[in-house]
Amino acid sequence: MTRNEIISVLGPVDEAVIADIALTGASLEELREAFAWIGADEALINEGRAMPSARVTKLIDILEPPEDVPQVPGGIE
Repeated sequence: MTRNEIISVLGPVDEAVIADIALTGASLEELREAFAWIGADEALINEGRAMPSARVTKLIDILEPPEDVPQVPGGIE
């Protein structure tokens, strides 16, 4: 997957994130699926979708911030 393909799905993202995604060997379709799961996991489950594959799960892990890290408004910690 190319840098431009990743940006076409995610929009502007950090170069480190692009590199991490490219290193997974995932396809563009897998990236789209991961992005969909992040935005609507409950809806996809209710729709009867199969759980994401291991590669899609890895992409989700890269794209989602860790739950145990508090999100501070304005980015100031």
